[in-house]
This record gives sequence, C-alpha cells and structure tokens, in this order.
Amino acid sequence: MSTSPDPALFQLTCTPAVPELLRTLRCTIALSTYQAGKLVFISAVDNERLVQLPRTFARPMALGWRDGALVVSTASTVELFVNEPRAAAAYPRQPDTYDALYLPRQTWQTGHIDAHGLEWDASGNLWVVNTKFGCLAKLSSSYSFEPVWFPPFVTELAPEDRCHLNGVAFRSGAPVYATCLAPTNATGGWRKRLPNAGLLIDMRTNDVVLSDLPMPHSPRFVGDALYLLFSATGELARIDVKRRLYDVVAKIGGFVRGMAYHRSHLFIAYSKLRKNSSTFRDLPIAEEATESGVAIVHEPTGTLVGRLSYLQSVDEIFDVVILPEQLRPGIVGLDRDERSLAISAPTSSWWVLPKPTDGSTAAGSPKSGAADQS
Repeated sequence: MSTSPDPALFQLTCTPAVPELLRTLRCTIALSTYQAGKLVFISAVDNERLVQLPRTFARPMALGWRDGALVVSTASTVELFVNEPRAAAAYPRQPDTYDALYLPRQTWQTGHIDAHGLEWDASGNLWVVNTKFGCLAKLSSSYSFEPVWFPPFVTELAPEDRCHLNGVAFRSGAPVYATCLAPTNATGGWRKRLPNAGLLIDMRTNDVVLSDLPMPHSPRFVGDALYLLFSATGELARIDVKRRLYDVVAKIGGFVRGMAYHRSHLFIAYSKLRKNSSTFRDLPIAEEATESGVAIVHEPTGTLVGRLSYLQSVDEIFDVVILPEQLRPGIVGLDRDERSLAISAPTSSWWVLPKPTDGSTAAGSPKSGAADQS
C-alpha cells in the first residue's frame, strides 16, 4: 500500500492493518523530519488507504501536543498551533475536508538551541530540552529560554552540547527523568563516548538510575511504566527504576528516536543512519538502519502490530506525536497566505478573504458556530 501527496515525493508503504488501526484508534500521526524540512500528518482515509499532509518548516524537530495545542521546534523558534475546528469545514483551499484545523498562534524566538523535547507542566508552562546548552528550560517571553535544571556533571551554561541531553519524562505535569548520551563536561564530549555511555537521571535527586545505555532517547511514562528507546540498537525498553534494570520489549530496527502513546499503543519513529556521519556510521544498528518510518507496538504485550515505511524523500524522522480524535486534521503552515485570513474569537471564527475587485464584500461571517464564507 502506498500513498503520497505527490507521486514523486514522500512515497509511503504500510502493513495492511495500519489504516484500519488508525481509524479504530481515532487518531492521526504527526511526525517531524528536519532532513526533509517537513511536518507531516498521516491519516487514514478509510480502512485501506492513508493520506499525508506535509507542511514546510525550517528544520522541524521536537513536537508536543496537549488539549488541541501543537508545538513544533524549528531551527531558531518554537511555533504554537491551536486547533480551531470551527474553521475547518470552510478552509478556503479544501472546504469540507478536515475535521480539525491547526492555526498558528504564537512564536517563541529561542535561537539555535537544538531543541530535542517539548512538554507542558501542570501550570501550563512550556518546557524545552535544550540540547545545545545541556539543560532543561522553560520558554520565556523575555529571554531565549530560562534554564531550570542541569545534569549534575555539567558545570556551566554554554552553547557546547557537552552531554547531548535529549529527553525528559513528565509525570503528573512535572519533569521526573532525563536522558543524555554521556556524562561529559567537555564541548561535544559525548561524541567520543558512543555508543554505550548513555544515562537515565532522576531529576529530583540528580541520581544516575542507569548508566552505560546504548544512546537512550525519548523517555515516556505509560501509567507507572517508564519506557526508553535505545537508538544505537533499535530497541524499545521498559525500565525497572527500583531495581535499576531494564527489559527489551521489542526490536524495532533503525535508529529509533521519537515515541508517543495512545490507547494501548506506542508509536515509535525510526530512521536511516547517515552513512557519511563519522558519529553514527559505526553504530551496532548501522547495517539494518536502511529505511525510516513509524512502528506501532501494542504496549500491554510488546507486539509489533503495524509499520509505516518511507520509500523516498524522508530518511530521518525526529519526533512523533498523536493527534487524538482527529481522523483528518489540517494545518495552516507558516508559509501559507491563509494564516492571515483565519480569525478567531472565543465564540466565533471567520475566514476574512481578500476584497474582490468588483467592490463586494468578502468577509466570512459566523453561522451556527462554523466559519462560513459570504
């Protein structure tokens, strides 16, 4: 099975069960690929076909979703989009197509911090895994970021990517565990320690829970269970924090990085390795990391129940989130004219179209809670 917005681009295959599974779970997959410069929504048209919606961003990396808000980190910003379902039906480019529509609402100017994770806390603050500076930080309206926590071996704030801090696990709206690739305090020092020097750190105590891990990424809680991805070996692991042990739950293959949970399923992104990269080309996973896509694992059993794989255009996937209860969402990209035409208020939304040359009005007016054009 294949689907693509352009026959020559973004060709995607999937195992037969995937479209029906997405329909059953009532969700859409959103993934970022900085290599291709795209944010991509993958939805099921019916029980047999998928459809993709790509949007262009400058180096999109970390993603976050909560309560209808989607955040995307780019080369130097974090962009906030908010679902405005009242505007979806009347979207000028494709009316009566989408059941949700994400509109751009806010930009944080972070500079080049190499953001590897985005999470909201219980108070609504947005946190970022600031890999360039090796800290967990809050986004700010006054600064590029406000540092909150450093690994215990990082001694100062500097844009030197000393340990490659890359992930944080939140529970009950608070950060609990962080991952990095090596306990180093030298500029880029983690590169010399690959692939088996990764750490899982308890942020509350600065205690190293596990060490010598094969490039841990994307720590996530599912209830009380903590999961990690081991990028160097292409594996999904469940962590026993009390015993300081882990079990490999599933072998995914590829360079795994980016994981989301929805209704008993884990969605795990995997990528090709950069063959010209001296940092990654000799990893244990190198020979089998030949494609990119998303693997779907049934969390209670650890069974791989579906896989999506790109045939071309997308070699590396950075992050993945799930858009729940949205079978066909749309998004107005930052490069689209429609972003200045969509206007919303707490009780209504409008598409305010350019004024026609004949002098008649072109402003949309609200009707029954929907955004209509007149």
